[in-house]
Amino acid sequence: MSIKLRLTFMSFLQFFVWGAWLITIGTYCLNAKGWSFPQFGAIFSTLALASLFMPAITGIIADKWMNAERLYGILHICYGAVLFYVPAVNDPNTLYYVIFGAMICYMPTISLSNSIAYTILKGGGFDVVKVFPPIRVWGTIGFIVAMWITNLTGSKANANQFYIGAVAAVLLGLYSFSLPKCPPPKSISKDAGIVEQLGLKAFKLFGNYKMALFFLFSMMLGAALQLTNMYGDSFLSGFEAVPAYKDSFVVKYSTIILSISQMSETLFILTIPFFLKRFGIKIVMLFAMLAWVLRFGLFGYGDPTAFGTVLIVLSCIVYGMAFDFFNISGSLFVETTTDAGIRSSAQGLFMMMTNGVGAWLGSTISGYIIGKYFVGADGARDWHGIWLCFAAYALVVAVLFAILFKHKHNPNEVANVQH
Repeated sequence: MSIKLRLTFMSFLQFFVWGAWLITIGTYCLNAKGWSFPQFGAIFSTLALASLFMPAITGIIADKWMNAERLYGILHICYGAVLFYVPAVNDPNTLYYVIFGAMICYMPTISLSNSIAYTILKGGGFDVVKVFPPIRVWGTIGFIVAMWITNLTGSKANANQFYIGAVAAVLLGLYSFSLPKCPPPKSISKDAGIVEQLGLKAFKLFGNYKMALFFLFSMMLGAALQLTNMYGDSFLSGFEAVPAYKDSFVVKYSTIILSISQMSETLFILTIPFFLKRFGIKIVMLFAMLAWVLRFGLFGYGDPTAFGTVLIVLSCIVYGMAFDFFNISGSLFVETTTDAGIRSSAQGLFMMMTNGVGAWLGSTISGYIIGKYFVGADGARDWHGIWLCFAAYALVVAVLFAILFKHKHNPNEVANVQH
């Protein structure tokens, strides 16, 4: 088997083991278990909490003490072991710590998988810029395939989704030990302080008004990035309570419908160079924010009727622009406005503000707000109001960003965008 094919298999499983349950855990917790929105919001927030510290810690370990592929394998086996335990948990407070443990093991493997692929490809004399993207796209395909399997096996509302992810995770962990060795590069000096080792020097960027504003908006939009992943399948599956919709396509294949979002991601990535060159970083980021308004608003009016289904599908298509345009244009802004000496750390800070702090706030606060204002005394959920509330939030962020964030378009800064 060629090394490119082996790395493709790794990338496929890397996101398969996450896609098996990430989109449907809301259906499991909210619909099947009947737990409250604040309880589920806390459970889902563990993804963000783990993102705050684990990638940095495992990065140091892989840089100084252990082969990256071994660390990667150990983490996936541990992750799989924790997922095997999830079905035995019947208390939301306990599940919080169990999922937190799973995320401590899983979240750092995302960056580790990239590092392993880069190291192996460079060692094999490959052009990483040319060869890696086609390998990485199979990660998205793996995520989609896992969603389909979970849906088609009838596992979206039961514990089988975690078994699917667990088996694949252990398989990936064992497989990783067969990959070419990726020894520690020892790129970090022994004498480097903890601030340097953790990449904290980039925090000085908060002293710059424009960068501080950028990171603040990254956090605010980051709060919206996981909301449809949290609640989308629970929302669509919930229509089964309406007799007229119980056997509808939307209810039966909700997870498959939501997978259109991931398909849209792969297509919108291809359009980014055009949009960046034509409109510039600020406008592309603004497009992303407005796309989030549409993503939530279309969900707000979606239902299993023919017209409502079209709105749901349109929302899934819009997701590609909402997600990709913000993440990639934001990353490019960091790349073109920071000094080379702290650029990698600055990219890490951007990810921390979006997928860490922002996502944690979004998961926690959304659970509280929904539980307090959008769940009736009889337990009925006002999904229309929930989605429009999220849309209003995204619109406020977009308007404030358009007014407050000043950045002049320079075509030269995006001239060499790779995709």
